[in-house]
Amino acid sequence: MFGLLVWTEYRNTVYQSRHAQKVLVIGADKMSSVINYQDRNTCILFGDGCGCVLLEPNEEGLGIQDAILKTDGSGGQFLNIKGGGSLNPASHATVDAGLHYAYQEGRTVFKFAVTNMADVAHDVMVKNNLKSEDIAWLVPHQANKRIIDATAERVGLPEEKVMVNIQKYGNTTSGTIPLCLWEWESQLKKGDNLILAAFGGGFTWGSIYLKWAY
Repeated sequence: MFGLLVWTEYRNTVYQSRHAQKVLVIGADKMSSVINYQDRNTCILFGDGCGCVLLEPNEEGLGIQDAILKTDGSGGQFLNIKGGGSLNPASHATVDAGLHYAYQEGRTVFKFAVTNMADVAHDVMVKNNLKSEDIAWLVPHQANKRIIDATAERVGLPEEKVMVNIQKYGNTTSGTIPLCLWEWESQLKKGDNLILAAFGGGFTWGSIYLKWAY
């Protein structure tokens, strides 16, 4: 979700002001450093990963076309790291209590994500008068195969038009979408319509409509 926020912020500010001509958007998370390997609710899901995308202005109408970003703070209790920050500063007690590991209530997170990630991808298509046949690829956050499948079904795309690598890397959180773009780069063509969709802690979720630029 971090990557979607940065991409959109770039388009809305840096691009329009021309303060920068080339910007690197990097999504990187070392999830192994915050995973409790005694907790099977999390340890079997996450992986370490990093991906990077270069953004630059163009005059051809390519690149980021539109985005919808949403948040619901009521989800914070279901997907978080309880230790750290001003609420629970790191101490011997917080470490002993295991508060610095990623925590999620899987069933609640899945129920919320499977609906909202699918809906926001559909919403950005409707907003831009796009039909399933207009989309070359769906690029979903690699959190869960069932969530990915639900999103693809919601926007009417077959499996062969969906980028999926969760079986290789797990959920690398902010690295998932740039890693997908890297793996499928050779199959992308200039002008291809891509729908990016992501979901994250908080809860936060969103979708970007992107025209591939080369």
